[in-house]
Amino acid sequence: MKMHSVESRFIAIVIGALLVFVAPLFVLFLVLSSDRVARERLQNTDVLLKSSVQALGKPLWDLDRESIDQIVGDLEAEADIGYVRVRDTSGTIDVSVPAVAPDADETRAVVVTDITHKAMDGPKKVGTAEIWLRKEGPFSRFSTDEMTIFAIFFFAVATLFTAAIIGNRITIIRPLMRLTAAIEATRRLGSRHHVDWTSNDEMGALAHNFNEMQSRLEREETELKHAHARATDIYNLTPAMLFSIDGQNRITAVSDYWLTATGYRREQVIGQEFTAFVDADWRDVYRARREQGSEDGICEVTVRFRRADDSVMDVLILETGVTAESGRQPLSLSVMTDVTDLKEAENRNHRQAITDHLTGLLNRQGFESVLDDMIEEADTRGQPLACLFVDLDRFKWINDNLGHAAGDDVLCQVAMLLRRQLRAGDVIARLGGDEFAILLSARNGHQFALDVSERLVASLRAPLIVNGAELTVSASIGVAVYPDQASTAACLLQKSDMAMYARKRSGKNGVQLFDNNMVDIARKRLEIEKFIEQGLRDDWFTAHLQPIVCLSDGRVAGFEALMRLQHPERGLLPPAEIIGIAEENGSIGQIGDCILAKSIRSLSIISKLEGLADSYLAVNFSPLQFEPDLPARLAHLLLENGITPSRIVVEITEAVLMLDNPIVREVLDALSQLGCRIALDDFGTGYSSLSYLNRFPVDIVKIDQSFTRSLSSDQPDVRRKSRMLVEGIRTISHQMGCAVVAEGIETAEQWDILQAMDVEFGQGYLMSRPLPLDVLLEKLDEIRAAGAVERRAMAS
Repeated sequence: MKMHSVESRFIAIVIGALLVFVAPLFVLFLVLSSDRVARERLQNTDVLLKSSVQALGKPLWDLDRESIDQIVGDLEAEADIGYVRVRDTSGTIDVSVPAVAPDADETRAVVVTDITHKAMDGPKKVGTAEIWLRKEGPFSRFSTDEMTIFAIFFFAVATLFTAAIIGNRITIIRPLMRLTAAIEATRRLGSRHHVDWTSNDEMGALAHNFNEMQSRLEREETELKHAHARATDIYNLTPAMLFSIDGQNRITAVSDYWLTATGYRREQVIGQEFTAFVDADWRDVYRARREQGSEDGICEVTVRFRRADDSVMDVLILETGVTAESGRQPLSLSVMTDVTDLKEAENRNHRQAITDHLTGLLNRQGFESVLDDMIEEADTRGQPLACLFVDLDRFKWINDNLGHAAGDDVLCQVAMLLRRQLRAGDVIARLGGDEFAILLSARNGHQFALDVSERLVASLRAPLIVNGAELTVSASIGVAVYPDQASTAACLLQKSDMAMYARKRSGKNGVQLFDNNMVDIARKRLEIEKFIEQGLRDDWFTAHLQPIVCLSDGRVAGFEALMRLQHPERGLLPPAEIIGIAEENGSIGQIGDCILAKSIRSLSIISKLEGLADSYLAVNFSPLQFEPDLPARLAHLLLENGITPSRIVVEITEAVLMLDNPIVREVLDALSQLGCRIALDDFGTGYSSLSYLNRFPVDIVKIDQSFTRSLSSDQPDVRRKSRMLVEGIRTISHQMGCAVVAEGIETAEQWDILQAMDVEFGQGYLMSRPLPLDVLLEKLDEIRAAGAVERRAMAS
């Protein structure tokens, strides 16, 4: 029978108690009993020896061998005597019992004594007796009574020991074995087993408590199984792709919906690493998901997942879980959502976000993104990158005169023409409006870029068919090369833009390679833009007035308002640069409104002077100022300052009329109906000037100052032709009912020539420079005085 540890320990305790408490007492009893028995036996042996020796004296004296044998035999029969030998002194008798002496190691002691006989004459030695005493055995020193006592003692101890073992087995081991069997059955069979034991002692209480615990655990396990079944049902019935992984990214559970959506069987995925189902290019992204997790422990990652049929879908994975650090095994619950359609929509939106919807080219956002990538590639390959900035010439005229639909058609055709001149790897984008940008990567970057640019310019020389009509389009191209001329992507685009504007300023329709002088030009331009912005904010703009006099009598007929920017430190700035930049950045409208308001207020002040109540004000208008509300704003200013519309002359250039913009035509008609007069400035320097006189409500024609200066040229041929041109302009203008004003009169000779040609009015430095109002008021006295002298001379 197998010894149980509890029983073994009990036996060990009992044996230990016997050894510690009973064994020492028993040994002490043995020792004391042994000593007593030894003393008694020693005394008995001594008495026996003495009596035997006394008894042998007479037989030895008488040589009575039979008596001697009898006495020796009786003596040897003693338990402690092992050998006896008796000899007489004469050597006649020598009796040994037994015949052969025992081994010396079996003998405890040898006693030799003299045998005497009391004769008449006293005791005589008749022989010797040699007696060998046996060694004592382990129990030889104890008597039968003592051995009986020992047996009784051992029986009592054995009975007590056996009773303890049996009692322990009945009261402790048996219930423990049943308890152990119940626990083992519970562990092995998976069901809760009870202990079949009832008693009123501690073991009964233990069995009762164990059975209650088993019942409670059975109920809890049943509830847990029901909860797990419900959780499993919820896990599987939830219409979402749920899965769980362990700390090694191995799949531990998947929902039925996950299996349906992916096409796998459960046995195919359980225990497999989740990354095995992720597209190879996205596995590192999935592994790094927890590095970018939120503070609440939720990880979010989007990867490409391979289904069982090897098709691919984009999935968004939200993962939450606990780590091993929290005292539990690492586990997670993840929700996988198919976002393929969403990703496709995002990609589509991204493509739309970086693509120009009209031409299909990249837009500015897409171009800047590609430019950054190509800058990195250029650094890696050590190969130059050229940027071509393309801007169409006169595109605004196309939009304004042919409509935006025609402009869009032109842009599409131009985009197609440009694309055909490029290689497959070259990048082209429409940055906005009529601006295009091209990226070229080549070893000989500068020359290759110039060659391609010339080819692009040449490709646009052929007429485009727009609305059934031929239309010629040209382009100005600026070229900059990285890293020679620019160190960053933004700088490369900016410098190619600078080069394009330089080409625009030098005549358009061509190619310009960036050089460092353009930086100074751009810096100066930026400086002027800042002056314009601050001038509008701090009221630096002023209206200078230049008198327009009647050439026949020198009388002041009107004034031309000219824009000036009075910088507090740099003084007056050149107006031509300011006007050009203002027209480009769109601030010309604000400047024009400012100058218009100030010049009308100045006219109201001048009108109070004698002889100037009917003088008029000529104001130059930029094409950008012709907005539908211009007549209303002008009427408000005139009403506010008490000026009649007939005293306002709106000066326009042929460039305005060349646009043939319907809005411009409507505004001019509205101004004419308001009562304002229209003056055509710089007449004869543009194209088709005569047709404008017929098509637009022009009241005054201004002869350009270049013709006026040529009237007094030192070259007779030039002087003759100039006079013919001026006479022709004067004749045509008068025939069309228009008054004529000559600009740029600087000498008395020019005055006289123009007066002789019957030109009504003139202006120029001969009479006065453009002056601010306060200075002009002083100057007017001199002009009127000179005019009075002229009129008196003519009268005489």
